Amino acid sequence: MEKVPGEMEIERRERSEELSEAERKAVQATWARLYANCEDVGVAILVRFFVNFPSAKQYFSQFKHMEEPLEMERSPQLRKHACRVMGALNTVVENLHDPDKVSSVLALVGKAHALKHKVEPMYFKILSGVILEVIAEEFANDFPPETQRAWAKLRGLIYSHVTATYKEVGWVQQVPNATTPPTTLPSSGP
Repeated sequence: MEKVPGEMEIERRERSEELSEAERKAVQATWARLYANCEDVGVAILVRFFVNFPSAKQYFSQFKHMEEPLEMERSPQLRKHACRVMGALNTVVENLHDPDKVSSVLALVGKAHALKHKVEPMYFKILSGVILEVIAEEFANDFPPETQRAWAKLRGLIYSHVTATYKEVGWVQQVPNATTPPTTLPSSGP
């Protein structure tokens, strides 16, 4: 069953702390090893994301109909999007020393996803959690707690920048149509 954060999730502010020099180095070292297999890792992340959170596929007309992981893995459109996701993450990780550049990149990503693609911001949090799962599995024997904390901190930083951009552009959370009660009720008089 798909687990999706509740509607208050968007309202809760994430802590956005800058990473220390040691944390930046730990994230960059882990990332360099992952990015060496950019496309395959990106595809693995997106396939897991779409299998575990199928509602996220609604934003992708090219592959929203795909159900089987193998079909997703072979999709040229999914592979292309995986490379774009990994490229954006690479730009963020390579520029962790430059908070303005990180903010700029994440603002562009946030604006595109809010205004053009109309993606609920909670999916950034979900996707970043999937990324952490894949990293933990890829480096099961070489992902110490301090590196895990650094990645968790980066996850919060990314989410806070993206959600701040959503707010700047006036994002209103998309709520499914609720059934409205009738305006007049039948009388039950004698």
